[in-house]
Amino acid sequence: MKRRTFHIFQSIYFKIPLLFLFILMVSFQFIGVFFIDKLENQSVNSFKSQINTQGDFLASNLIPILTDENLSEDDLTLRLDQTIDTFSSSNPTKIWVLNPNQTILATDQDIERTQVGAQYNNAAVQEVLLSRSSFAGEIDSNTRQPIYQLVKPIISNDSQVLGAIVIEASMEHIVTQTRDIIQLFLQSVLLAIVIAMTIAFFLSQGLTRPIENIRQQAIRIAEGVYDYPAHVFGKDELGELALTINELADKVKDAQESTESEKQRLDGVLRHMRDGVISTDRRGRVALVNDRALYLLNIYQEQAIGKSIVELLDLADDYSVHDLMFEDHEVKIEKTIKDIQTIIKAEFSVIRRDTGFVTGLVCVLTDVTEQEKTNQERRDFVSNVSHELRTPLTSVKSYSEALLDGALQDTSLAQPFLEVIQLESNRMIRMVSNLLDLSKIDGGQIILQKDLVDFKRVVDHIVDRMEFTLESGQRDKNYKIVRHYTPRDIYVDIDQDRMTQVIDNLINNAIKYSPDGGKITIGLEDNRDSVIFSVSDQGLGISQVDAEHLFERFYRVDKARSREQGGSGLGLAISKEVVELHGGRIWVESIEDEGSTFSFELPFTSMDELEGEWEEFE
Repeated sequence: MKRRTFHIFQSIYFKIPLLFLFILMVSFQFIGVFFIDKLENQSVNSFKSQINTQGDFLASNLIPILTDENLSEDDLTLRLDQTIDTFSSSNPTKIWVLNPNQTILATDQDIERTQVGAQYNNAAVQEVLLSRSSFAGEIDSNTRQPIYQLVKPIISNDSQVLGAIVIEASMEHIVTQTRDIIQLFLQSVLLAIVIAMTIAFFLSQGLTRPIENIRQQAIRIAEGVYDYPAHVFGKDELGELALTINELADKVKDAQESTESEKQRLDGVLRHMRDGVISTDRRGRVALVNDRALYLLNIYQEQAIGKSIVELLDLADDYSVHDLMFEDHEVKIEKTIKDIQTIIKAEFSVIRRDTGFVTGLVCVLTDVTEQEKTNQERRDFVSNVSHELRTPLTSVKSYSEALLDGALQDTSLAQPFLEVIQLESNRMIRMVSNLLDLSKIDGGQIILQKDLVDFKRVVDHIVDRMEFTLESGQRDKNYKIVRHYTPRDIYVDIDQDRMTQVIDNLINNAIKYSPDGGKITIGLEDNRDSVIFSVSDQGLGISQVDAEHLFERFYRVDKARSREQGGSGLGLAISKEVVELHGGRIWVESIEDEGSTFSFELPFTSMDELEGEWEEFE
């Protein structure tokens, strides 16, 4: 599994402290703005209230002095200075006492006492004297420091304006105090952030460790490792999640083992199936193919996987993938593998989900070559039997009708007609007898009555009978039979009657198809542990194509000539079955226009071995 990496800033280990920092910054920002604003307003208001109170007190003290007409100018100035000096403030202040004409009567500034008697031109003072109400406001000095200015009218008891007091108090200490408080607040915020970030990192580590542990467990599950459960750090939600992941790992492990078991079982079934199986995806591309299918198609797995099934089976000219997906199909495919013609039946089934969605195809390949061959042989057999029986039956019917029509009264015609009827009847009897023998052989109903016999004596007896028949004139042609035998004694364990039937059939065939005056050679040779019997003639020979089918039922090289000779086309087929029942084999070697040699091979027991067995028995 590919591991996905991420940057440290994408980690939850960093995101949690960053979230804490963001929350603290926003919180402190709002708290700081509100707190500092409130503190500054409170300090300013307290400062102004203090100045106003002291201003009122100073004004009330100045009224008796300004209303005393007995005081000289110097005494008035002295008394005013003494009263102004009683004004106490921790902040730098300036005080001017003015008469109604805005003339300076007294001031608390030593350097400005020379200004006593001068005019104090100020719009605010003029406004206060006219409106008889106080004025308070903040002004900027040349030093850019805020100054609180208070102008209060001095009104006597009889409501006469005696003058005004101008007080200018510096607010620098408030600004300094506010600045110090802000600096202290910022230091506190910074310290709080450091402490909070430290705590946040520890808290995030407490969260990320279980999460990382669970993540590692999930990666192990994805990689198929189930033996290392996630550590449970606590009984909280993360602990429950870890327990759930561990339970999931156990269930996935059981499911994986079950799936692997089912997969192995399926692989075993597919591997040992006699039929080929091909599975595709929904696009018709091969996703799975078993060994039998590869064998039937004579391809390798690399050539099949990912290839379109219609191309793999050579069906692109007749079918498309959409046609196969639409409904189930059954197709017969003919392939030539190693020069052998093979017929494969392909059955297509559509794989659908419960929702009806088509997910692919399953194709089952069955080798029906033998089945088709058997079916064809059965059809040919029925056709041949029907044809072979129709010919003699037609002859019997025709001659019978001729006899009934009056030929029976004509002795010159009746005798030949009856001979033909007898000949065709015997031919049908032989054919039915041969068919019964073949049926018994196919059904395993024939039990060989084997005896240990001298095979040379058996062959000599059969050949002597054939020579006697030829010499007695029962054949229209003259033939010469030549014997070539091995000098060794040959004993074989055979059913003598059945093997006599085989030898009779082979020699009769040689006589039938040999020209007049031809030579027929009977051979016996030993091949250490087997004996080979052969019959050679000088006939027309058999082509290679015909030789391959010569031992099939009802097969004839020259059908017209075979029927003239009275053959049924079953003799060689019966001979082949009988020889194979004895554990031997039969074959033909032929050259056209030169002749043919039919041979069969049987296992035999030598005379030396028989003598050894007899000595042990004695």
